[in-house]
Amino acid sequence: MLCAIYKSAKKEHTYLFVKTRDDFSTVPESLMLTFGTPTLVTLVNLATKEKLAFADLEKVKANLNAQGYYLQLPPPKEDLLKEHKLEMDKQKS
Repeated sequence: MLCAIYKSAKKEHTYLFVKTRDDFSTVPESLMLTFGTPTLVTLVNLATKEKLAFADLEKVKANLNAQGYYLQLPPPKEDLLKEHKLEMDKQKS
């Protein structure tokens, strides 16, 4: 299964996987507006991959087959202050 991977012009570390290069017909218009102008990163044959760096390979394949695209969002930012406050509250108890 071949797919094209694009990076977002508006959202850092956000990638869009589509089945066919330059075919965004399956991607909702609202998502494309938020995503911005896509920039091609690479073409990938998912059939030859065992894993992907930041996405679940089986989930990517399933979404490509079901909806025609897969959106990879960046991992949530770590909130060290919040974690510290929670740890301090635990120690007080």
